[in-house]
Amino acid sequence: MGATDATRAYTSATSAKLTSTSGGERATHDSSVAEVVRPAQIEPATEPGEEDEFDVTEGWETESGGSASADSSIYAHTYEHGRRYQTFKNGRYPIPNDDNEQDREDMKHAMMLELMDGELFFAPIGDNPQNILDIGTGTGIWAIDAGDRFPSAHVRGVDLSPIQPNWVPPNVDFLIDDCEKDWLASNCDFVHFRFMVIILKDVQQVLKHAHKSLRPGGWIELQELSAEPLCDDGTMGSDDPVKTMYSLAGQAFAKFGMNVTLPKHLGHSLQEAGFENIKCIVKKVPIGVWAKDKTLRLIGLYQKMAVLDLMPALAGRPFEALGMSHAESQVTLAFARKALDETKVHRYFNYYFWYAQKPSE
Repeated sequence: MGATDATRAYTSATSAKLTSTSGGERATHDSSVAEVVRPAQIEPATEPGEEDEFDVTEGWETESGGSASADSSIYAHTYEHGRRYQTFKNGRYPIPNDDNEQDREDMKHAMMLELMDGELFFAPIGDNPQNILDIGTGTGIWAIDAGDRFPSAHVRGVDLSPIQPNWVPPNVDFLIDDCEKDWLASNCDFVHFRFMVIILKDVQQVLKHAHKSLRPGGWIELQELSAEPLCDDGTMGSDDPVKTMYSLAGQAFAKFGMNVTLPKHLGHSLQEAGFENIKCIVKKVPIGVWAKDKTLRLIGLYQKMAVLDLMPALAGRPFEALGMSHAESQVTLAFARKALDETKVHRYFNYYFWYAQKPSE
């Protein structure tokens, strides 16, 4: 058997082990402890694939600071397969922090603004918060927007990577630190997390840190993607290449101690950390431009591009952790990349917006 035949056989065998997610959401959303708002099924376009301002697949190509209180080792990096990774806490997060990844994160911010109708959060924090923490701030784009919207507030972004800009609003600063260690912040009105839960080693400990740092009556919000493609109408088969890729990615991230579907189970964690008034809003995000609604098509385009830009990173540390060869990784990604162009398959992700309040004293 040649190398190409072997990789095809590997991919087919891996696909066959997967079970279908057709039929919609399987999670309980921790409904027993939280008020949950679930989304309706997304209506597909009657003629998907028609040319419009969102159908820009042709010509799109993907490529295979602040007030940091740390020494110069914080700013060191390592390079693997042409991608840059942080050295601080190296190995914690198996995705690069280079310009390509930063662009992907900023594009996801634009997608989230569309998904949330221009809002930065759902928690009812009021019109005059004074202290806001953005944990896992990444490029700092959310913190900067929050600083612009609340000019009287002090907004601090915290991250392991020193990739934030120097030119920011005067009420915004950044700290390079590990949120799983003790926090120095106190009397905060709002603590914000986005795309953070799956990379934390000890979610419960971090939630306790957030609870301790909030003032009585303060709010926490976690905006998280459950990284499993779903489908409500049976158009995604059990051997779907995108589903196969994400199943492998889930297995790979598990090697790093991460659970990519943890976002749908945060209600009890928030309750155990001492929070009350726990609420969850679930939003469906189409993968691609198959939705009938024009805004959802734009959101789906953003999501598709984010997936495409993630693929080269998956071929690095994640798939290597599974023992996959370079050829096996590339075949898996090639099948998924081609499948993403098929608008007759109605894949989507669930995004979870959990928010809760520290009890008033």
